[in-house]
Amino acid sequence: MPRIPLTWLAEHVELPEGLSAEQLAADLVRVGLEEEAVHPAAVSGPLVVGRVVERVPEPQKNGKTINWCQVDVGDHNGTAEDGTRTPRGIVCGAHNFDVGDHVVVALPGTVLPGPFAIASRKTYGHVSDGMICSSRELGLGDDHDGIIVLSEMGIEAAPGTDARALLGLGEEVLEINVTPDRGYCFAMRGVAREYAHSTGAAFTDRGLPRAGADEGLATTGGFGVELRDEAPIHGVAGADRFVARVVRGVAASKPSPTWMQQRLTQAGMRPISLAVDVTNYVMLDLGQPLHAYDLATLDGPIVVRRARAGERLTTLDGADRALDPEDLLITDGPDAGRVLGLAGVMGGAETEVSESTTDLLIEAAHFDPVSIARTARRHKLPSEASKRFERGVDPQLPRVAAARVVELLVEHGGGTADPVLTDVDLTTPPPVLNLPVGLPARLIGLDLDVAAVSRYLREIGCTVGEVVGAGADAVVSVTVPTWRPDLTEPVDLVEEVARLHGYDAIPSVVPRSPVGLGLTVAQRRRRRVAQVLADAGWVETLSYPFVGTAQLDALALPADDERRTMVRLANPLSEERPSMRASLLVTLLDTARRNVARGTTDLAVFEVGAVTLPRPGAASAPVPPIAQRPSDDVLDAVRAAVPHQPRHVAGVLTGLREPAGWWGPGRAADHTDAIDAVRLLAETLGVELAVAADAERAPWHPGRCARFTTADGALVGHAGELHPNVVAALGLPARASAFEVDLDVLLAAAPREEVVAHEVSTFPVAKEDVALVVPADVPVADVLDAVRTGAAASAAGDVLESARLFDVYTGEQVGEGQRSLAFALRLRAADRTLTADETAAVRAAVVAEAERRFGATLRA
Repeated sequence: MPRIPLTWLAEHVELPEGLSAEQLAADLVRVGLEEEAVHPAAVSGPLVVGRVVERVPEPQKNGKTINWCQVDVGDHNGTAEDGTRTPRGIVCGAHNFDVGDHVVVALPGTVLPGPFAIASRKTYGHVSDGMICSSRELGLGDDHDGIIVLSEMGIEAAPGTDARALLGLGEEVLEINVTPDRGYCFAMRGVAREYAHSTGAAFTDRGLPRAGADEGLATTGGFGVELRDEAPIHGVAGADRFVARVVRGVAASKPSPTWMQQRLTQAGMRPISLAVDVTNYVMLDLGQPLHAYDLATLDGPIVVRRARAGERLTTLDGADRALDPEDLLITDGPDAGRVLGLAGVMGGAETEVSESTTDLLIEAAHFDPVSIARTARRHKLPSEASKRFERGVDPQLPRVAAARVVELLVEHGGGTADPVLTDVDLTTPPPVLNLPVGLPARLIGLDLDVAAVSRYLREIGCTVGEVVGAGADAVVSVTVPTWRPDLTEPVDLVEEVARLHGYDAIPSVVPRSPVGLGLTVAQRRRRRVAQVLADAGWVETLSYPFVGTAQLDALALPADDERRTMVRLANPLSEERPSMRASLLVTLLDTARRNVARGTTDLAVFEVGAVTLPRPGAASAPVPPIAQRPSDDVLDAVRAAVPHQPRHVAGVLTGLREPAGWWGPGRAADHTDAIDAVRLLAETLGVELAVAADAERAPWHPGRCARFTTADGALVGHAGELHPNVVAALGLPARASAFEVDLDVLLAAAPREEVVAHEVSTFPVAKEDVALVVPADVPVADVLDAVRTGAAASAAGDVLESARLFDVYTGEQVGEGQRSLAFALRLRAADRTLTADETAAVRAAVVAEAERRFGATLRA
């Protein structure tokens, strides 16, 4: 993202004295440019100007000659015993300076880029009290052959002067985040405009044609350029403007001026040479990407065209690339057969500027954003140029930017510019939008009149016409500026009005909810389910719904299991997990495994989420048309193609369910806890569930898995202990348990009528225990049902308040193949105290019903 040095920004917009990067960030965020980072000064500590007062060469045993220097650093000099100020002694290995030269000195306590801290240290037999710096050591460039001599840079300053201020090394730099629709903010020009919108500061648009910049130049007879796009994307030509300027006799490979290198470094770019640095500098300054060619390597005319089959190009990064027919190319030579570069992305190595280059062709063009974006992504080649072109560049900038590049090249590299300009301009006028007068007020919620709306639109560069029509039909024509290609609809203009008015100035008014609206019954019940589990000590988690076959294999799901039939994503985040889950337990077990691996072994986690179940034989969804409402048939086809996505609830238990402590050893979680969780959900929703053993449902243990169904036989889900092989494969503690139920099925089975509270009896409770001996293969649930049925049919009436199994016994006393089930009965009548005869009658009725169903006997 673009980096903004404040001194550079100040050349475009008036900045208040003492403005900090933090305050600049606060000002820009008001107009939608968010802070990414504030980069501190490149150098901290005492970096000062020094004057060399003595230089003594000293040959060393290793063949190297060092200089023992005495350097006057003004107020930073040392103090002798007699109180006089003495220069600092510094060892330096460079030889491109002499006595009397002013240099840059890093005193002890300075931190240079790297970071590299400077301290006094003994070297070559001397104590070096600082360091005389080169450009590279200060982060100003790659020149490491010699130290900086300030007079050669045109800088005059007294010894002791702060060199950080002279060289711009003490400046903070703000990095901002630019949204895709604000490509013009990838330049100082655009950011300065936005700062002016935010603060009202005076803004100077340096992207407008300047008087005298290229006036009087011939527009015919220049370097030939042809725009040939025989296969435009979406009917839009890949290039609609191409400006070319020739500069001869320029020292293209010499270093750029220090101030330019400094600014490029602050902006995050590496200085290379004058020709390259100038084009990069103007791009960062105005927002127009440019390219410099070695004119001697060109064989005109330049032709902009699409790639042909089999063509290849070696780009400036040294990569040999196979070209795609959609790639937009810069070419030359007979029949435009030689490829010079990927238009708007990166140039080719064959025509790059070298040390022998003296004549340059400067390119400034306007390319189609879609073409550039596709090429950059296809070749995985994001460049500073493509970042700007794919977001939209001002089509009026090429000529201005080319003139600025030529001016800087001539000023700093000598040479002359040809008195001729090539400008192939096929651009179209910017669009004119008809803005309904009442639209801004209706969408923003503020009473903004036409004058206020027009003022805001003119601030961003729009040309606003007169109001046409009256009342609700009144509209005003708005011509958008060329640097805002994102403004294509009236609603875009409304967004700009809101942005400049200030989002913080728009009141937040919460609309009143009409009486009777709120959460639906299903929504309230779903929330109640999550709350009940949380109250019972379970922790809710969320997981990504993406799975792969390896996860299903770990759960030992059979090959024909319906959960292996999943919806595959067209563009998955990871090829290892390309499908949407058909079981919530798959991803929840991943969450449990991750927690256990990090040392949390006592777990009770659950998740409420959707699963995706493909519809057998469903056709693919049609692609609706763009910019119009799809027909009802198309919408119906889209709905029919959407897979079924029911909500499930799943939970996983590992380790201790009840913690150990002074009260006891605790209790390990087991399959009964998972079963109880499902029972709790059913009880919360008022659903009666039938429970049966299921020995064939993976990933559960065949002997400790319960299957739950509703009264009408609909499958709700399963709960129990996980299979030992699954536990081992996932690295979970032994005897881990889990459940998964279809929440939609539970909700569908829940009663719809209102729950009526029954009056609480004030009479005392009577307790009876009954132990029934039944065959060992009779399910407890069936016996419990017989207990309840018998109690309800007793002579005492329906006085059973609760029935609870409290003991199971097998052994010689009950006989082989039998077991004793003991139930605790709580009896209470609403209108009387039960007598001993009535409680005995209930007990007898329970025994009789159990005997009738299972041949049960009362245990002696």
